[in-house]
Amino acid sequence: MEKYPVLTVVGCIGAAVSNAFGGWSSALTTLCICMMIDYITGVALAVFWQKSNKGDGSFSSVCGMRGLIKKFMLLVIVYLAYRMDLMIGSSYLKDGVSIAFVVNEAMSIIENAGLMGVPIPDILKKGISVLKDKEE
Repeated sequence: MEKYPVLTVVGCIGAAVSNAFGGWSSALTTLCICMMIDYITGVALAVFWQKSNKGDGSFSSVCGMRGLIKKFMLLVIVYLAYRMDLMIGSSYLKDGVSIAFVVNEAMSIIENAGLMGVPIPDILKKGISVLKDKEE
């Protein structure tokens, strides 16, 4: 009998996910880290500061679930970019899409920090503003 069945299952799932994305790149790692930080800071903002950009500013499990579904869909898009890489014989779409989403997540983290009262340097605010303008 397996000594650590839960760890075995988690390891197999992790290996399957990594394989589905064509291996685990630093861009994908960074994206996952940014997604976790953004989600945690968003929940903290709603719970402790009641300054969430959603609804009345307080914590909402519906908004939290929407956020998780959004993060899942970001990963689905990265997966699609990897599959397109395979189709056209390239190796840059997955990382390019990952980097674009990292920038988006970083902007959200910085906005959350600003709403928490963390001082944001003017140069960073200006950079975010430029990126938002280009995104729109």
